Amino acid sequence: MKHRMGLVALAAGLFTAGAADAQYADKDWPVYHGDPTASHYSQLTQITKDNVKDLQLAWTYESSRAPLTRFSEIQCNPLVIDGVLYGIAPDGFIFALDAATGQERWRYDAYTGMPEGFRWPGRVRGLAHWSDGDSSRLIVGMSTYLQVLDPATGQRLEDFGEGGLVDLRLHLDRDPETVRFNFTTPGALYGDLYIVGGFFSENREGSAPGDIRAYSVRTGALAWSFHTIPAPGEFGADTWPENARDYVGAANVWAGFSLDVERGLVFAPTGSPTYDFYGGDRKGQNLFGNSVVALNAATGERVWHYQIVHHDLWDRDLPAQPNLVTVERDGQRIDAVAQVTKHGYVYVLHRETGEPIFPIEEVPVPAAVMDGDEAWPTQPIPTAPPPFVRINMGEEDVTNISETAAAAVREQMKGYRNDGLYTPLGEQTTLIMPAVIGGAEWGGAAYNPHSGILYVNANEMPYILTMIKLDDSDDMTPFREGRNVFASMCASCHGMDRKGSTHMGFTPPLLNLGARMSAADLETVITEGRGRMEGFPWMKQYRPQWIEQLQVFLLSEEPELTPEQIAKPEQFIYTHMGHKQFVDPEGYPAVKPPWGTLNAIDLNRGEIKWQVTLGEIAELTERGIPQTGAENYGGPVVTAGGVLFIAATSDERFRAFDEDTGQLLWETKLPASGFATPSVYSVNGRQYVVIACGGGKVERDASDIYAAFALPQ
Repeated sequence: MKHRMGLVALAAGLFTAGAADAQYADKDWPVYHGDPTASHYSQLTQITKDNVKDLQLAWTYESSRAPLTRFSEIQCNPLVIDGVLYGIAPDGFIFALDAATGQERWRYDAYTGMPEGFRWPGRVRGLAHWSDGDSSRLIVGMSTYLQVLDPATGQRLEDFGEGGLVDLRLHLDRDPETVRFNFTTPGALYGDLYIVGGFFSENREGSAPGDIRAYSVRTGALAWSFHTIPAPGEFGADTWPENARDYVGAANVWAGFSLDVERGLVFAPTGSPTYDFYGGDRKGQNLFGNSVVALNAATGERVWHYQIVHHDLWDRDLPAQPNLVTVERDGQRIDAVAQVTKHGYVYVLHRETGEPIFPIEEVPVPAAVMDGDEAWPTQPIPTAPPPFVRINMGEEDVTNISETAAAAVREQMKGYRNDGLYTPLGEQTTLIMPAVIGGAEWGGAAYNPHSGILYVNANEMPYILTMIKLDDSDDMTPFREGRNVFASMCASCHGMDRKGSTHMGFTPPLLNLGARMSAADLETVITEGRGRMEGFPWMKQYRPQWIEQLQVFLLSEEPELTPEQIAKPEQFIYTHMGHKQFVDPEGYPAVKPPWGTLNAIDLNRGEIKWQVTLGEIAELTERGIPQTGAENYGGPVVTAGGVLFIAATSDERFRAFDEDTGQLLWETKLPASGFATPSVYSVNGRQYVVIACGGGKVERDASDIYAAFALPQ
């Protein structure tokens, strides 16, 4: 305890809530997204609105040694500490560079010592750095494991966990061999505790409760755990069916945390419980799914919570860290938490109590239409700020890029259920606007503490989704059984039509698989994974019949069955036919542009200050169509020099905007799309901004390059 309290005192000196600038990044970028408050803000002023046009490429670094595939990604927001940059390569290596030159200092394979089939690189968004003044550790989450490295050498420290590894599948009230878990976003450091979440399966099989856990940085021992799905007798258990924790999973924190060091509070944005789109087996409000939860960082005890979506049936995970902000209301300065959402609202809550700063109304929503489910009758909608994206798609929102496209979209819409933000899903195809991807996404928002302005990029694209009711037929064949397994485990990515998808990145079609793959090959892919797909090693031990049934279904030439002929697997009553973007006949979003935006939100007034289009589709520009915006992933950073930097767009551009007006000040072409958040730092008095250019999403070419920019010397 002595070490912990000593470090808390040190951290409080560096990151004191309420201090004018001490809590925000200066010459270093020492924490994921800049600082514990998730501000994305740098105090550096060398790059200004006037000279940003002169930025030049300072260095690039090719981070991977393995051949890239189209599934490769880099979503890393690198750390910079004392002139050293720490990042992650798409092949799973951790590296350290001279931050001024890009010269490599060391590389380490983070999959060292892990079982086969656990290599799933790409979606790890950053690292954490811990120091008590005498020693330091670089904390790495990769696949299902935590480990710590010596920042000077990159060598793994074997005194952490078991042989240098902590298995994050443990302590979840499930057999760890059956748990599908991947580490995604760095956790939060409080003293010598590392507080973590992660990505859990969103299907019933392989899922586990998405508990928030704290581990000792020194030993890897579990210090505390908070149940996001309460156990019987715990607060919130009455919002679930009896013993729901035994069979419901997720409600996990995959987007990261923010931390008020002075108050000792950690703020957790949770996602939806399983199953994403059907809740007949989890009737109730479902705390603490889809909530901002404030915990005592030392003990894991709940201080307050605010649920943003009740009984989620739309996969409205909270997608980003909450920003810790200070809002001026009625002449008072109030420390608050600002949570951006997929459905386009910002929820501004009192930091100590969770009470709304702006009124939030419980608005009646339509009833569920799927058998056995019960939608919560109301949902909380803020009265301010207004949504930063369109929250529905009406006739007036149909695409205007051509009359042909508009006519086709209108015709398609006639067959869709479309009753606004909380349209109930069902067997009739449902239009979802904003899409399952958001709205806001995992890149999160930037916050200028001096102006009170929050900056967030957003997607404005509709999706369509069709649910399938699975029947109770007793006339089972291996082919039908395989289709059941496919519907439950695979359709959300590959689609029930097996044509593949671009949702959350490219997933390949699985048609005519028997002509190019043997049963043994397919078993290897299922158990070990390939490219973006994680493996299911537990299936070989616990559900070997599923592998055999999938082999029959995917390699057979039997004709397709209708949805009515699909037998009901024991885990589900409903599944869905895959996420699909609602597009026009040319493949462009069916909604009127803009399709990507950058927004400035005045949190003091509860108003949108400005909104600009973000991104360009070159072939449409060449046709004379005004800039439409583009799909975007990764967030912005804002600096004391008045400049906002963002890549994020699928058009492979890196841009700088005037934070006051939204005017574009500078842009450059990147080696690949920068689907990540930049880092800003200074070495020897020279200011840099670095971006991971990973591509790989939205059918863009993959890359392994980190690119840093600076003013001419």
